[in-house]
Amino acid sequence: MQARMENPASFLPDSIKAINLLYKAAHSAGVDPAVLELVHLRGSQINGCAPCVESGARNARKNGETDERLMTVAVWRETPWFSDAERAALALSEHATRLADSPDAVPDEIWDEAAKHFDEPQLAAIVLWIAVTNFFNRINVTTRQQAPQNWG
Repeated sequence: MQARMENPASFLPDSIKAINLLYKAAHSAGVDPAVLELVHLRGSQINGCAPCVESGARNARKNGETDERLMTVAVWRETPWFSDAERAALALSEHATRLADSPDAVPDEIWDEAAKHFDEPQLAAIVLWIAVTNFFNRINVTTRQQAPQNWG
């Protein structure tokens, strides 16, 4: 399969500035970067975004993530390798990514569990990062971007 076009941001240079600001904002609230990497990877797996799955796993590994955890993000419920906070963030990522799967897309119990582990600025950052992940996923899947990807 071939990409339908280059990275759309390359045609709209101002969009790169906005994307960088969103990235900076999501990473400025004190959430462990490993949690944000897991949230990104899980959302990207759900959406079938090959470049985001590949780059997410590669970045997580560079930041010290273990192979056991990377190989089991998609089945995190059935493994012992994730903390309660990470599990809460992964559940939130799944529900916020699969909005159309249920009339109550993000049930109170999912939100409340995340709120036990993260303060409001951290929750805001996680929600923003889930949205940014879904943003990237939709661009990449729509334009059939391939992995690996070098958008630098």
